[in-house]
Amino acid sequence: MRYLSTRGGEETDLVDAVMRGLATDGGLFVPDELPRFTPNDFRGTTLAEISAELLAPFFEGSGLEGQLGAICRDAFDFPVPLRPLVEANGELSVLELFHGPTAAFKDVGARFLAAVMERALPRFTDQRPLTILVATSGDTGGAVAAAFHQRRGIRVGVLFPKGQVSPRQQHQLTCWGDNIRAFEVEGSFDDCQALVKAAFTDSDLQRRHRLSAANSINVGRLLPQAAYHAAASLWHWRKHGTAASSIVPTGNLGNGMACVWARAMGLPIGDVVFAVNANRTIPDFLSTGQWQPRPSTATLASAMDVGNPSNMERLRNLIPDFAELRGTVEAYPVDDEAIRAQIAKDYARFGQIWCPHTATGFWVYDHLPASRRVGRPWIVCATAHPAKFETIVEPVIGRAVAVPEALADLLQRPTASVPLVPQLPRFAAELDRWK
Repeated sequence: MRYLSTRGGEETDLVDAVMRGLATDGGLFVPDELPRFTPNDFRGTTLAEISAELLAPFFEGSGLEGQLGAICRDAFDFPVPLRPLVEANGELSVLELFHGPTAAFKDVGARFLAAVMERALPRFTDQRPLTILVATSGDTGGAVAAAFHQRRGIRVGVLFPKGQVSPRQQHQLTCWGDNIRAFEVEGSFDDCQALVKAAFTDSDLQRRHRLSAANSINVGRLLPQAAYHAAASLWHWRKHGTAASSIVPTGNLGNGMACVWARAMGLPIGDVVFAVNANRTIPDFLSTGQWQPRPSTATLASAMDVGNPSNMERLRNLIPDFAELRGTVEAYPVDDEAIRAQIAKDYARFGQIWCPHTATGFWVYDHLPASRRVGRPWIVCATAHPAKFETIVEPVIGRAVAVPEALADLLQRPTASVPLVPQLPRFAAELDRWK
């Protein structure tokens, strides 16, 4: 399989696309053609087994085909359960994506990406360290840092917006040391993301450093996310014989785009609905047809605070006709007041405690017309453990949230970060000083 830039100026293979992250023309890599499946094409039952079957065509010709099974087993070594909340016909289920080492769904993509890159590095004659740059609005940076910590030949620069992530998220971003550096940027997530993109398109910086990306701009992040959407749809299909629709909390649109890819490949997924926070860029576009990125707004669901979602470029590449696109996906904004109310409501209703991001998904579910909910199966993605947002969740539910063991261990580590103004020359100077 070949990979093309969304901007039409480049073509390459999987390993090169993953190792570079972003095309030289600033575009995002996408497969030249999505493979097609039916539910009966899959024999595996676990996430690792289903992932290996789904992703085989994407690895064809890459030189890593024979290692795909091992990559999937290495990456998906924690549970990703699909749990029913309303049993009848699988009417409402939650896909728990937060059981990895940093208690967020980003662990899935980050661990897969690390497993691929580790195996790909020996294939290159350039022996300089691979410098991965990752902008984060909360969860991505911690997951990438955990996945790549102490891996030989790879170092990671994590950029996060000062004062706009939760205290426990910030601890996860800054507690690593060794081959990980955290940059505390005076600005928003969009400023962090703009710095990363500027670094990739700066020819002088590219000559001095061997750069790659670990945000969802990297196709190596979206492939495993498509795999868990595929697996969830198959688990439901095999049990109930129906195609469940999906509600996907999303910020930079990586999680949502991965679900769209899974459905486009023939997996039994019905409607795809994006839940966003008060950053309305996606729902406003679907309403008006005008793509108008804007500065991000800080919300309780901080990992989704994105005003210029990068993966819209992939979505519009896949479905360039606006009328068709508008009929393919939906998106609904959820404000902070509604997030708090949903956390309280579902704690009383189900005895479940959601993080603010997951709460946006359940708010959207509850506000769909009854005709779309009653008797129709839905899966809502739970994207992070509520213990990462205890200052928001605990006052709402009136009790402490138990901290998972892996997260508790990280919170005992010392932290360090580098202050940074969002200017490329200043960032480049920090990279040049990194020995």
